[in-house]
Amino acid sequence: MYVAVKGGEKAIAATHDLVAQARRGNPNVTEIGVKQIREQMKLATARVMNEGSLYDEDLAALALKQSQGDAVEAAFLMRAYRTTLPRFGSSQPIDTGAMAIRRRISAAFKDLPGGQVLGPTYDYTHRLFDFTLAADGHAPVDVAEAAQPLDVSMPRVPDILGDEGLMEAEVAPQGDPAPTDITRDPAEFPAGRDTRLQMLARGDEGFLLGLAYSVQRGFGGNHPFAGEIRMGEVAVSFCPEELGFEIEIGDITLTECQMINQFTGSSEVPPQFTRGYGLAFGQSERKAMSMAIVDRALKSRDFGEGASFPAQQEEFVLYHCDTIEASGFVEHLKLPHYVDFQGELELIRKIRREQEERRAKAAATREGVEA
Repeated sequence: MYVAVKGGEKAIAATHDLVAQARRGNPNVTEIGVKQIREQMKLATARVMNEGSLYDEDLAALALKQSQGDAVEAAFLMRAYRTTLPRFGSSQPIDTGAMAIRRRISAAFKDLPGGQVLGPTYDYTHRLFDFTLAADGHAPVDVAEAAQPLDVSMPRVPDILGDEGLMEAEVAPQGDPAPTDITRDPAEFPAGRDTRLQMLARGDEGFLLGLAYSVQRGFGGNHPFAGEIRMGEVAVSFCPEELGFEIEIGDITLTECQMINQFTGSSEVPPQFTRGYGLAFGQSERKAMSMAIVDRALKSRDFGEGASFPAQQEEFVLYHCDTIEASGFVEHLKLPHYVDFQGELELIRKIRREQEERRAKAAATREGVEA
């Protein structure tokens, strides 16, 4: 950054004070705390954790407070902090089939083993203001009972279809290599599905939502069904080198979505259902659903369907879905560009002068001919 005005450093320091004042707001109003944000704004903290690529509810809540609720800025804080953390290794693959479920629905099957579990959701509310919240009122809730996960065996819907041979099989690559780590190695195109899913997982929710909407409106070549959406807690295991065996290090809340899409088949593959997959931190159904729809759209070439729609353009989707990259590139325009602009200003002036000279010359020529 370059500043062409004297006193710029003092002005920048002053903005820090103004930000602090704006963040605090009216000092007569009780200041919101990090714990309040973490416990009462879980959907916002989940979005920050996803786009910030770091699972830590306390830090996500702090980031939201520090950024005045700006989810993109909060995600930026999370990404920046993440780069400072030591890396001890990679966790073992999680088993979402063993999830302690708090919400689980399917739009494809009414009767499921274990049943439909509506859980905490706004899907069935009337979208009317609850003014008791403005008056600091609330309905009594048994928190212990509400937070109790179900302990029931609930097979995933795509697995049920897979038992009949009707679902595209998920087969690990030969040798089952470790997935690409996009935080260490830059993405290369064409990208493998492991890279695509990583980039989508921390992509901007709004961008992915728009792309998913475009697919549903016909700009994607397939019509998805919500095979299953489940949310709950999953154990995370780690295998320290010095121990040589796995240990559980904690539980995290995840939302998993598997979309089902029809595939008419080919000369080598019989008609079957294909899947799109989405996995997100916290309760993040809109993000997981959008991710699953776009994931399936990006698999179009694998099924010989072509790639003529925006959601099927791998490089376009993956490069532009990143919250931090996108906001940084757009917001850098706020930095001084005095020299660049002066260059373009002089160019425009020069072009206009040349045009005026040509017009004057042409007018003089016409007058001479008429005379």
